[in-house]
Amino acid sequence: MVIGDRIRALREQRGFSQGQIEKRTGLLRCYISRVENGHTIPSIETLEKLAGALGVPLYQIFWDGEGIPALPNLPGRMTEGQVVVGDSPEQVRFLHRMAQFFNLLTEDDRELLLTAAQRMAARW
Repeated sequence: MVIGDRIRALREQRGFSQGQIEKRTGLLRCYISRVENGHTIPSIETLEKLAGALGVPLYQIFWDGEGIPALPNLPGRMTEGQVVVGDSPEQVRFLHRMAQFFNLLTEDDRELLLTAAQRMAARW
């Protein structure tokens, strides 16, 4: 499977033009065209943006089958019911934006934020 072909198929299924995807992701239309035609391989961050703009979970860019692919039973893995995913494109964009901000933090700042969140959660 070529990822560009899958992205084009998902975009066309949803009736979006490359221009609409450009507005939703901030990626240039010529870049989207290069990805769809297999001239450029997008990063995972770019694939997350495209999935959010298309309103699909990231795995659907890689998975062409019906339904959700079966997950291996790994120790410590959360079940499907425990995983929280945004229900709307706005929530997906918000979560993606939060992830971008967390990537800007230093390791010390992340630890501080995690400690604060754990203490707040313990009080609930």
